[in-house]
Amino acid sequence: MTVIIETRGVTKVYRTDGVGTPALRGVDLSVRQGEFVSVMGPSGCGKSTLLYLLGLLDRPTEGTVVLAGTDTKGLGDGARTRLRRSHIGFVFQRFNLIAAISAEANVALALKLRGLPVGSGPRDMLAAVGLDAKRHRRPNSLSVGEQQRIAIARALVTRPTVLLADEPTGNLDSEASDRVLELVAGFHLELGQTIVLITHNEQVAARASRLVRMRDGRIVSG
Repeated sequence: MTVIIETRGVTKVYRTDGVGTPALRGVDLSVRQGEFVSVMGPSGCGKSTLLYLLGLLDRPTEGTVVLAGTDTKGLGDGARTRLRRSHIGFVFQRFNLIAAISAEANVALALKLRGLPVGSGPRDMLAAVGLDAKRHRRPNSLSVGEQQRIAIARALVTRPTVLLADEPTGNLDSEASDRVLELVAGFHLELGQTIVLITHNEQVAARASRLVRMRDGRIVSG
């Protein structure tokens, strides 16, 4: 299968007052089309930093990220933004929804930012996550589990090459968490969606088809 996204020798060092703190130490990771990969490790191991680099939201100190066959090392900010919009969907622990507009408008915004026709896409995707009846509601009038389902619909409505999820169940109770995980796993099984999911939870990680473990800024297995 085709490699969709990979890191090659990636390091990340954060500097404060001239003092460097390494977050990633020479990480090599390849994710192939249709894989569902969980990246797991204790707090501070570098897993969220890795996800931000995979999503082109940050740049590595050394090494490179290759997305959909494009080496991003020499790309400017504009080219990185266009590449990110074309290929990546994000789901975060914080939903990052716009409170002043409806669930349907939040999902439609992802299509508009890509310059894609809206059509019935937002309603169809909200129906897929079980929220068609609430598509006109504003996010703050819905439960946290429902808000996370809106975020998933928004991330997937553009049919991204890869879905990146950072602790997507971290703010949810067990029932809402199970429902969100069922949704994510369903999109993988039924549509072949490529997924990289960051978690510190063994039960969440077990939903993936491949488990990558990190410690101290390095991949130690997977």
